[in-house]
Amino acid sequence: MNDDRSSTPKTPHQRPEGVSDKTVEALGALSKALETTERARGALYEFHQLTGSADFGVGDAVRLLREAGHDEEAALVEREILGRNVIPGHWTFQLIESYNQTYYRPFTDIEQHLLHKLVQGRDHLYEAELKGARRPLGGTPGAAANPE
Repeated sequence: MNDDRSSTPKTPHQRPEGVSDKTVEALGALSKALETTERARGALYEFHQLTGSADFGVGDAVRLLREAGHDEEAALVEREILGRNVIPGHWTFQLIESYNQTYYRPFTDIEQHLLHKLVQGRDHLYEAELKGARRPLGGTPGAAANPE
């Protein structure tokens, strides 16, 4: 990955002097793991929103059961399902808060710490070098090293 193309301008994505391939690879692996964590966090938000929408649907069902004259059944659904915790003591927003505090924020903090300590805060070096290695030479349209 140490492709030193003289036509490549210096950018925030250029490897600092003395940084090894293994360091760039390790930080690339950490970045990929963080991206997966971002997707997991998004899935938690999706879970949160879907569960909340379902709970409002349960509220609609309770109302409709009452309007149809099924008070006992409406009371059962209202008592047993409406506003119920998804795990003991927690609604979905509390799961997100715990995930953020316990896992997500420490992960992002450590990733940023390592980027600053090991590569002068330069993000996505592995991907940038991969882009450089896969980019055709000769100024092919649509394959510029950087935004124009």
